[in-house]
Amino acid sequence: VQLQASGGGLVQAGGSLTLSCAASGGSFTMNSMGWFRQAPGKEREVAAAISRGGGTTYYPGSVKGRFTISRDNAWNTVTLQMNSLEIEDTAVYYCASKWARSRGDIFTTIVGYDSWGRGTLVTVSS
Repeated sequence: VQLQASGGGLVQAGGSLTLSCAASGGSFTMNSMGWFRQAPGKEREVAAAISRGGGTTYYPGSVKGRFTISRDNAWNTVTLQMNSLEIEDTAVYYCASKWARSRGDIFTTIVGYDSWGRGTLVTVSS
């Protein structure tokens, strides 16, 4: 699966931004998806994850209640809606996929994600 992320940019704290990831060249519906982020000088971390079927989602505590991940299996896309953005959300955001045996499988760590899109930069200013 080839992934292409878009939608990053500069936004003021408290604002919103929507990231999109388009998949091609593989069986999108057989993959669990994740959004990851990497801030300068920090390790890459999960921002959100969604199961193959879209019915199960995961958010770490730092973004829970502010970010929403969704997918459209008809259009092979996954979206990350980010609200109430904080300066600490500044990072390069990546979408990634991991083959999943079952529709409900969800993967909440970076381990095993094997296809990655190019990152898109999100900068939150004060």
